[in-house]
Amino acid sequence: MVENDHITVWNSCLQTIQKQVNPQSYRTWFVPIKPVRLEEMVLTIQVPNKFFYEWLEEHYVGVLKKTLRQELGEKAKLEYLVPRANENSSVGGNAQVTKASSRDHQEMAGQQFPAEQIKNPFVIPGIKKIRIPSQLNENYTLDNFIEGECNRLARSAGIAVAKRPGETAFNPLFVFGSVGLGKTHLAHAIGNEVRKRFDDKNVLYVSSDVFTNQFIEALKNNAVQDFVNFYQLVDVLIIDDIQFLSNKTRTQEIFFHIFNHLHQNGKQLILTSDRPPKELEGMEERLISRFKWGLSADLQTPDLETRMAILEKKMNAEGIEIPYHVAEFISFNVKSNIRELEGVLISLLAQAALNNRDIDLDLARDVLRHFVLSISKEITLDFIQKVVAEHFDVTQEEMRDKTRKRNIVMARQLSMYLAKNLTNQSLKVIGEYFGGRDHSTVIHSCKAVQDLLESDQAFQGRVQDIEKKIKLGVTEG
Repeated sequence: MVENDHITVWNSCLQTIQKQVNPQSYRTWFVPIKPVRLEEMVLTIQVPNKFFYEWLEEHYVGVLKKTLRQELGEKAKLEYLVPRANENSSVGGNAQVTKASSRDHQEMAGQQFPAEQIKNPFVIPGIKKIRIPSQLNENYTLDNFIEGECNRLARSAGIAVAKRPGETAFNPLFVFGSVGLGKTHLAHAIGNEVRKRFDDKNVLYVSSDVFTNQFIEALKNNAVQDFVNFYQLVDVLIIDDIQFLSNKTRTQEIFFHIFNHLHQNGKQLILTSDRPPKELEGMEERLISRFKWGLSADLQTPDLETRMAILEKKMNAEGIEIPYHVAEFISFNVKSNIRELEGVLISLLAQAALNNRDIDLDLARDVLRHFVLSISKEITLDFIQKVVAEHFDVTQEEMRDKTRKRNIVMARQLSMYLAKNLTNQSLKVIGEYFGGRDHSTVIHSCKAVQDLLESDQAFQGRVQDIEKKIKLGVTEG
């Protein structure tokens, strides 16, 4: 084969595919694909992730099959390459581009360990140093954990721990926060960073449920000492969702002894929870006291800028492209949960491909209705009034009253200005809606706002923010 034949063949395939699918689907599902090699009629292409591969197989198998055969003949075969953090896994397919075998799916799944290893992690008990499967998800790294005001302390502490595990004042590192804010991501990321820096250290990630089930199994088999011996081999122990040890007296007792041994021997402990140590109910005081020995760092709800950065990072990582204003609309509306933010993105892509639609604000609104309770469908006088009232911290009733308080007057005038520019309502209707005022009052208000916009740059910025919220259908509530 001539060098770079794979590039030529794939580019030719793309020209054909582009004529058969809509532009948005083409950009989303085919542009991110990279040709890797062409050997003996087998074209290998690299896709961003497993989800991407499965979507191609499910929805574009016919297009791929037909196009590849046109280029290479009836004996053409296609092979997928699904990259992981530090290595690649191949997924083979024949000319019909059929589903990968079960073995291939296991390879794609990454760091999934056999069930017997999770149930019985102490196969080799005793004091001899052994290499322990970390149970870490290599896709979670510090690089793709977006930093913001909401998580800066926890991430900075995590970096310090990763550089010097067991040697900082952050032992244990206790990370807490609500569901979906990145606790598990950060815990995995710290563990992965430790493994990258220290080949000789045993890092183990385990959920509190798995830890409890292992202990119960050890009790049944009279192997509690083996269980303890195993955990004492760990250099960095990560326990996720420690709150689920609540009211499990025997499990807490064994964890207390493991904790003491590791801490006294300079080993690092990283714990996550949905609440701070002081709010853990059903937990022994001696454990709570030890949880407070190090640093307790909370993960808070991300602000708009951080949510935008997270969404952009996710799109780049997955090879996804959506319009900026759509990404901004999603970030405005999905406020409390990063996991939900990613779910909206996946759903948006799926709906666009399934229904052969371009990704736009209308589609984003449809998708978000499954995630968010209130999305405004159109710009109304009431909605404009509501957004402006929230911004100026006044009520809609006050804006309709005759009061001449400065901030209420400003809110009223700005609402009229935006109503004139963003709706098709007449000046008379706008005036009536704002407390029965006549059209001349609306004209005066619009001129006052326009004059201020031309002379006050700070006010101009505020108005732009409010206008953006109105256009995106966003309120603070």
